[in-house]
Amino acid sequence: MTTGEPAVAVAGLVKRFGDVTAVQGIDFTVASGEIFGFLGPNGAGKSTTISMLCTLLRPTAGTAQVAGHDVLRERDDVRRNIGLVFQDPTLDGYLSGEQNLRFHAELYGVPRAAVADRMRQVLEMVGLWERRRDKVQTYSGGMKRRLEIARGLLHSPRVLFLDEPTVGLDPQTRASIWDYIRQLQAAEQITIFMTTHYMEEAEFCDRIAIMDSGRIVALDTPEALKASVGKDRVQLHTDDAEAAIAALKERFDLDAAVREGAVTFAVPGGEEFVPRLFAELGMPIRSVSVARPSLDDVFMSYTGTTIRDAEGSSRDWMRMAARGRA
Repeated sequence: MTTGEPAVAVAGLVKRFGDVTAVQGIDFTVASGEIFGFLGPNGAGKSTTISMLCTLLRPTAGTAQVAGHDVLRERDDVRRNIGLVFQDPTLDGYLSGEQNLRFHAELYGVPRAAVADRMRQVLEMVGLWERRRDKVQTYSGGMKRRLEIARGLLHSPRVLFLDEPTVGLDPQTRASIWDYIRQLQAAEQITIFMTTHYMEEAEFCDRIAIMDSGRIVALDTPEALKASVGKDRVQLHTDDAEAAIAALKERFDLDAAVREGAVTFAVPGGEEFVPRLFAELGMPIRSVSVARPSLDDVFMSYTGTTIRDAEGSSRDWMRMAARGRA
């Protein structure tokens, strides 16, 4: 449920690294109590945006408020009101789970009289109370992620930032982490702002901003974004992809491209179109699949590529940005 003033408000936000503009003048708001997601390939600008919102990077231009505080003028107030789970692990493996949390409580000025009860509360939320005295280096990847989420919640933030919270985890563990995230959001009544390049995770968000090459190209609920595509995705395999693409254009006036190893195009009523495809394409077809609009179709509709295909070009983008930082 969303209430009150926006938890996050961004206008014209820009971040440049040398000659590379990593975030290109974005605008959006996140309602209080919302689960809001940034969806896009690695290198799209998601983590850079979160770093600015969390006062870890200074914006080149634009404004941003988090929990009612300006990220430039009120950095300390912003930091007191946010929790942050980084994409890369930041736990001390030689300390126990309990010791990691106590150290965090000291850094954030949690009153000592309140630490024990709050620590038990968040550790029980993520199912780690019984393992609190074990060294973190003995934890599985999923347990470490849950501990980092518990640490981010320890000082009762108003906004919890999760930067690729399940990256590197297997699908079953990712699903488990998301069960915890949804339970925590309901129990703590906080705003969750997350980044991901996993389509199935984006489905859990109340709203999604699709980000590509530093720009927000679409923003709405998952269902509204999928409805905006309005077409089914058809993928076919033939012995000559280029000839199939040309035939689709000539016979049906359809634009197709090779995506994920298959000739891919979009049409209304994909299942009804398949018999025509076999009858009129004029060349052998080895297999055909039809899928209802997905978030990957939304991404392709707005960017011209699938999120998997975008990963390669985004890695080039990241290398350019890294050179700009140097």
